[in-house]
Amino acid sequence: VQLQASGGGLVQAGGSLRLSCAASGRTFSSYNMGWFRQAPGKEREFVASISWTGVITYYADSVKGRFTISRDNAKNTVYLQMNSLKPEDTAVYYCAADGGPRATKLAETYDYWGQGTLVTVSS
Repeated sequence: VQLQASGGGLVQAGGSLRLSCAASGRTFSSYNMGWFRQAPGKEREFVASISWTGVITYYADSVKGRFTISRDNAKNTVYLQMNSLKPEDTAVYYCAADGGPRATKLAETYDYWGQGTLVTVSS
């Protein structure tokens, strides 16, 4: 599976962005998908994940209520809608695919990673 993330950019605090992650291959619908982020000087952290069915989702506490993960298996795409953005959301955002039995919050369970898209939130 090859993943291509897009949709990052510069936005003011309180604004919104929608990230997209397009996957190649006809097995996308069998992968659980996740979003992670890495801010300058910090370790990569979990943001959100969604099961292959789209039924189960998980969020980091820091984004719960502001971000929404979704997927469209017909388009081989996973989305991250980000609202009420804060300067501390500034990071490179990565999408990832996990072929395991269920969605997780653990980066080590993900098999494939996209190249990342930069989100900058100004105060």
